Amino acid sequence: MSKQWRTSRHSGGNGCVEVSLPEWRKSSRSESGNCVEVAFADDQVLVRDSKDPGGPVLSFSRAEWDAFLGGVWDGEFTLERT
Repeated sequence: MSKQWRTSRHSGGNGCVEVSLPEWRKSSRSESGNCVEVAFADDQVLVRDSKDPGGPVLSFSRAEWDAFLGGVWDGEFTLERT
């Protein structure tokens, strides 16, 4: 997938700067629309709700994201069923 570029609508076409938009991905195991999307931008990992792509975005450092993924793999977030 190629990067998307966006130009400010306030630039008037003169000397504007284009910025690269993040490429959002969601899990290939997602079968419903209820999931999160992840994008990598420079040294940050961005997370958003796929149902609200214009809504809030959480931002994590690469170290924070790696620690989270390590916890997932280690079962730190497994819920006990009652």
